[in-house]
Parts: sequence; C-alpha cells; structure tokens
Amino acid sequence: MTRPLLIAAGAALLAVLIAAAASEGQRRAALIGASSASLTAFGSLLAMGRFATGKKPVQAALAVMVVAFLVRIVVVALGTLAVVRAGESVVAFVVAFFVPYFFFAAVEAWYVASLGRGPGSPA
Repeated sequence: MTRPLLIAAGAALLAVLIAAAASEGQRRAALIGASSASLTAFGSLLAMGRFATGKKPVQAALAVMVVAFLVRIVVVALGTLAVVRAGESVVAFVVAFFVPYFFFAAVEAWYVASLGRGPGSPA
C-alpha cells in the first residue's frame, strides 16, 4: 500500500504546484480543483488499505472505489457551485480536478489489480 500512496502524494504535489502557478484569475479555482481531487484520492486509497482485507479484498476495494466515486460526484458539484458563486473560473476548476483525477483513478485501479495477485498464483 505504500507505493500507491507515495505515487499519489507525488502526483498531488505536482497538481497543486501547477494549480498554484496558474494565472491570477484562475489560481483559486485551480487550487480548489487540484486539492479536491488530491484529498479524495488519498481518502480512497487509505480506505482501500483499511477495508480491502479478508477473504475478498478485491470486492472490498471495488466497493470503496464506488463509494469514492459517489463522493467525488458530490465534491465536484459543491466545488463547481462554490467556484461559480465566487465568480472564479469554472474551466480552471474542472481541468484542475479531472486531469489529476484520471491519474489517481489509474493508481487506484493498479492497487486493486495488485490485490488479485496472491503469492504463488498461476500465471
């Protein structure tokens, strides 16, 4: 579990640094998007590590992914609402959320796939 968290931490840092480098009119919305994507990714990975144990770890991890996806839908809706009400750039928020999100989803899928491989399983 350490490797996916380290990869996600590096990607989160990169996403937030890129968002912080955005132009003045887009910086706040980009930071909201990048931090929202990063926090939900960490929450998802930590929950997978916590609940993906027992006889069916892959099913438990997939259940965590479903719940995390639903949480992300709510986070995107609330973030979009906050950005619109503040008069910030919605495009900056959406781009800063979804670009890292797709990378984080790949890291989560990689972790789930690694759960299915037990030691000594046939190729």
